[in-house]
Amino acid sequence: MNIKIERINHMIMEEISKILMLEVKDEDIKFVTVTDCDTSNDLSYCKIYVTVLEQEKKEETLKALNNASSFIRSELAKRIEIRHIPELKFLYDESISYGDHIDKIIDKLNEE
Repeated sequence: MNIKIERINHMIMEEISKILMLEVKDEDIKFVTVTDCDTSNDLSYCKIYVTVLEQEKKEETLKALNNASSFIRSELAKRIEIRHIPELKFLYDESISYGDHIDKIIDKLNEE
């Protein structure tokens, strides 16, 4: 991945975190952590990976985030100096739960 895209990813992650914390009114979205960001090379799409505190609210939180994506995108346009703000797609970051799963397996093996 090139340095420009990495910098844009970092800026998008930072700004989306701020927008979710301060601007978004939806309570379902308040407790979301942005874990990663993956922007396509042509800046047309951006996948934003998130985790939520309450696992049982994962689906409705993702739906709320994707519904709010046009608002979040317009807020990004005000904050980031790039020609084209990418389409935003929010996805659940499975890597943390996968890491927890691996930890449990290791703990279980150590017990035996």
